Amino acid sequence: MKEKHMEPNNTNVPERLTRREEELMRCFWERGPLFVRELVDMAPEPKPHFNTLSTMVRALEAKGYLSHRVFGTTYQYYPLVSENDFSRRTLGNVVRRYFANSYTRAVSALIEEEALTVEELRDLLDRIEKQHER
Repeated sequence: MKEKHMEPNNTNVPERLTRREEELMRCFWERGPLFVRELVDMAPEPKPHFNTLSTMVRALEAKGYLSHRVFGTTYQYYPLVSENDFSRRTLGNVVRRYFANSYTRAVSALIEEEALTVEELRDLLDRIEKQHER
């Protein structure tokens, strides 16, 4: 079994994902390494064409999110970026882009939208205090 490892692009921060690419990545994060045929089988009806998914998977590989192992004439793809890293990076991008790189502004927006309760804020403060005690 020959393994090919693609390095992420030069900035070490993979490019942004489209909604559909993110859905595909979730398949890898939930299931682990997959062949394109398995992705086709997992897809809801109407099933996408094998070549369509293959093209999308190769695009994810080119963006630095996936790599592959060779099995004869087929490839098994696996994630290079964890879901946790992706989530943190995505949150950071949102904060930079929409909240002038201010996490305080982001949390304030959540409070104004009543998306955070007083209890949740207290829990966050407790976590911050415990973090600073270390």
